Amino acid sequence: MFLIQRTQNRINRLEERRFAELGLNERAHLQEWLANMPAALGEDLLIIQKEFDGFNDTRERLDLLALDKKGQLVIIENKLDDSGRDVVWQAVKYAAYCSSLKTAQIIEIYQLYLDRHCGGGNAVERLCEFLEIDDLVDVVLNSRKSQRLIMIAAKFRKEVTATALWFLDHGISTQCFKAIPYSHGAELFLDIRQIIPVPEAEEFMISMSSKDSEERTAQGAQKSRHVIRLAFWDQALDALRHRQVRLFQNINPSQDSWITAGCGISSCHYALIFGKHEARVELSLQRPNADENKWLFDQLYQEKEAIERAFGSELTWKRLDDIKASRVQFSKGFDGYNREHWSEITNWMIEKIVPFERAIKAPLQRLALELRSLELDGTTEASDTLSTASEYGFQAN
Repeated sequence: MFLIQRTQNRINRLEERRFAELGLNERAHLQEWLANMPAALGEDLLIIQKEFDGFNDTRERLDLLALDKKGQLVIIENKLDDSGRDVVWQAVKYAAYCSSLKTAQIIEIYQLYLDRHCGGGNAVERLCEFLEIDDLVDVVLNSRKSQRLIMIAAKFRKEVTATALWFLDHGISTQCFKAIPYSHGAELFLDIRQIIPVPEAEEFMISMSSKDSEERTAQGAQKSRHVIRLAFWDQALDALRHRQVRLFQNINPSQDSWITAGCGISSCHYALIFGKHEARVELSLQRPNADENKWLFDQLYQEKEAIERAFGSELTWKRLDDIKASRVQFSKGFDGYNREHWSEITNWMIEKIVPFERAIKAPLQRLALELRSLELDGTTEASDTLSTASEYGFQAN
């Protein structure tokens, strides 16, 4: 690695170091870094426990236990300067131990983590926010044969990399990351780089390993909730068109719990959500950069009173500092999967989405123009200019 010296128009080599010589250890340092920044591994992961020892008849502890966006458990094993020979065996053991964990156990494990390390919080709500679902019944957590392995070290022995490649060839999701510390004067740097599978080939390898499974299940019956959702949206969209609600006029019925329509800002949309226990109207801010979403949210929140007055009710404002997206919502409880209530739910959605869009439309149009002006001024990332969002200093619930 090299440090760019722009004033001298030169590059200076960073000195590769060993964790041991820097006095850094696995548990107090590397593990804590990853627990607080799991995105360093190249994807959105939710850490649900560290030093997990909830295995029957053994006192072994796995370093980090996480969930990915598909609800799959991710076993993360950290080594420092050398992977050692046993890291694969450890990871496989822990994956086997964790393979039997049920949803209720995962919730309990995560709740313990929140209480012990994060100052509390509701595990179910946090899981739903991370997985972007309304109810945990909408996803299967830790499904059979879905466990993933991630191994991290500065150097991997050949027997480890050979086994990892063999796992990949047999459909076992396995990744190896090199984590190497560097120094430049008194400053320390950490380079975390995926070496197995090679990132450029990863998508191809995963698609090939999952092809057989996809073909075996493609002809299977749809899950009952997908059938229910498809039927609900079919009649709901007919009702929306009949009532001349143009916002969703070009939308097709979906198996998902939501349908969306554009709001005039890229990657932000209005949504109708049909859940098992509630229905919602929502504005979802999902631009690729979190700072832009928080800035948009904060600008709207400054007009909270006017927006809610125009809508006719108080709204739920979710800045969601722990994730990329932000949301503004209005909801009502329903027995959603009871077809006898579908007409009532659909009428409620129609009655709420029209004033909801009307209340937010003008502020969104002003913000869209402001974003465009920033881009025309040559700002490569709107977030560079919008970093002041954090200066508002409030948390919306």
